[in-house]
Amino acid sequence: MMVKFYYPDGDWCYRAIHTVHAVFHNTEGKLIARAEKGDRNGYYEFEITGFELKGPGEILT
Repeated sequence: MMVKFYYPDGDWCYRAIHTVHAVFHNTEGKLIARAEKGDRNGYYEFEITGFELKGPGEILT
């Protein structure tokens, strides 16, 4: 399973679901995602405008 995140600038990216820790609204009301760092040493947060879950067999676009 993959998560497709949409960024405020219109760009997007995919992350494996097991690397996603949380999606929440911060105190300013912005939608934030928290994901595992590439070196697996903690997490980082980034602003998103939305997300989709993509399962096995679905076309990743």
